[in-house]
Amino acid sequence: MAIQTVGIIGAGTMGNGIAQACAVSGIDVVMVDISEAAVQKGLGTVSSSLDRLIKKEKLTEADKAAALARIQTSTDYGALKGAQLVIEAATENYDLKVKILKQLDELLDADVIVATNTSSISITQLAAVTRRAEKFIGMHFFNPVPMMALVEIIVGLQTSSETHDAVKALAERLGKSPITVKNAPGFVVNRILVPMINEAFFVLAEGLASAEDIDAGMKLGCNQPIGPLALADMIGLDVCLAVMEVYLKEFGDSKYRPCPLLKEMVAAGRLGRKTGHGVYRY
Repeated sequence: MAIQTVGIIGAGTMGNGIAQACAVSGIDVVMVDISEAAVQKGLGTVSSSLDRLIKKEKLTEADKAAALARIQTSTDYGALKGAQLVIEAATENYDLKVKILKQLDELLDADVIVATNTSSISITQLAAVTRRAEKFIGMHFFNPVPMMALVEIIVGLQTSSETHDAVKALAERLGKSPITVKNAPGFVVNRILVPMINEAFFVLAEGLASAEDIDAGMKLGCNQPIGPLALADMIGLDVCLAVMEVYLKEFGDSKYRPCPLLKEMVAAGRLGRKTGHGVYRY
């Protein structure tokens, strides 16, 4: 089944980024959120993002107009009925996602693929609450979506190979480089990344080097664009801690124990850029 129209639930950072990637690639989009203000804000973000690409001479004004014309917005799930794929990009909350997926089940035809843009919730578990488990899959985009090449395509225990192939083909149409991942906590990238960040906190707590020198070491020695502690501030220390706690619970392996310094900083409200102070001050 060729995917011509993609429905997106959520007009926030991830949702509007996915909408932009689809629209620029010639795919029609229906972007749905709970309020008119939310969808208009999402559309405004897409418009500003396209303007930046025009300034960099990567797009023309005509390209922008064509892309925006492909995005339809609504506050009504009924607008998703013509889509061949619906991507749920709501907040990372299990109960909320289950509620949305059950609403989609009632509304969508049986052959429509449903994907979730979760970064941590089990695809197998979410698929089990739907009546289309073989047509359910994870599509984990990375932020900022228009710039980041990677999409993790996560197959649950029930996901069919046809569903996987259709979603992989779509990701490639968007100009992305998809990797296929089995369902497991953190999938591939976050499974490796967040424990590395946690280890950087252990190194800092032990006084082996200053935060600046730890970050410089990883940037200059491992060619990373940003050091792990600065990245933690960007992600949010509370998010990093929550992910480590999920790994510890799910794997039952002490190597995933969160660093006490990370826990202490979260307890102090030093969550990173969003609070103006994490490892560094902003």
